[in-house]
Amino acid sequence: MKIDLTDTNSSKINAALVQARRDIGTPAIGMVLTLVIVTDEENAYDALRAANDASHEHPSRIIVVIRRISRSPRSRRDARLDAEVRVGTDSGSGETVVLRLYGELVNHAQSAVLPLLLPDAPVVVWWPEGAPADLAKDPLGALAQRRITDTYATENPLAALSGRAEAYAQGDTDLSWTRITPWRSMLAAALDQQTVDITSARVEGEDENPSCELLAMWLADRLRVPVQRARSAGPGLTGVRLATENGDIVLDRADGSLATLCMPGQPDRAVALKRRETAELLAEELRRLDPDNIYESAVKFGVDRLHQLAAEASKSEAPESEAAQAGPAHSPEAVNGSSPQAAGKAAPAKKPSARKPAAK
Repeated sequence: MKIDLTDTNSSKINAALVQARRDIGTPAIGMVLTLVIVTDEENAYDALRAANDASHEHPSRIIVVIRRISRSPRSRRDARLDAEVRVGTDSGSGETVVLRLYGELVNHAQSAVLPLLLPDAPVVVWWPEGAPADLAKDPLGALAQRRITDTYATENPLAALSGRAEAYAQGDTDLSWTRITPWRSMLAAALDQQTVDITSARVEGEDENPSCELLAMWLADRLRVPVQRARSAGPGLTGVRLATENGDIVLDRADGSLATLCMPGQPDRAVALKRRETAELLAEELRRLDPDNIYESAVKFGVDRLHQLAAEASKSEAPESEAAQAGPAHSPEAVNGSSPQAAGKAAPAKKPSARKPAAK
């Protein structure tokens, strides 16, 4: 069921939601959170479709905020709110409100969203693109327990990831981090079967892919060993190699779907490691509403390295050297500026943890 409201306000939108639930015979509210999507007209359809798919696992009230910026000076002064209310089969397993903001209201989106939040329920804000520099200080971000971005969707992913690391606040996360959850789980499970120390690591993937950089930083942070970053043709993340005294542990995925896990003393085995859709990534992030301490540790560990990568990426007019093509090392030494040989001997390797803390 769809209800269109023109030049409306939050009170009329709430009344339309109540009436729509009564009309379809579901007066009770069984939603567990409010998901606020901040996007534009171009990306609204895909974002809403992903949120509707995720709502089958997490029934929620979805509020889509679309800022309509007019080129006319007079129109910019005329504040107006248009809304579209969707309930039932048109809104997944919850209900949806699409807000289109005009004029001066564009700069005060939180005033339109706040009265529509579910009472006593968590709030999650998702920016599919165009996220602010500091999520926690953004007026909409300040309403939320969790704030989700996607640096892979930006024009300069490494610069965006560097900005996310610099302005990190508890509750921030990124879908580029969510994409490597199966990789982290698989690598942690492989190390549970090995009793040897890791001496070095190598991560292979597309150039300027934030998921590859995050996996390299996670390995360097948890293992405290040099981690080399190598470029490949993709798609996405294609392989991880962990060097041990008994041989290499290799997780290789060349086609973006099926991977091969090779461990010393064991036969090679095929493992499912498919690249996931946005709806699956979003559903995973909605399972937890507490701060992701592992993500925080990884991005803070590699923040200096991210600044360096972002600066290198911005110099696109300069010719790349053979050393840059081979890939610089992600390691605690590279970040902290000490000797790789000395630091590699100083800190023993430890097994990484791919397990996220339980939701509070």
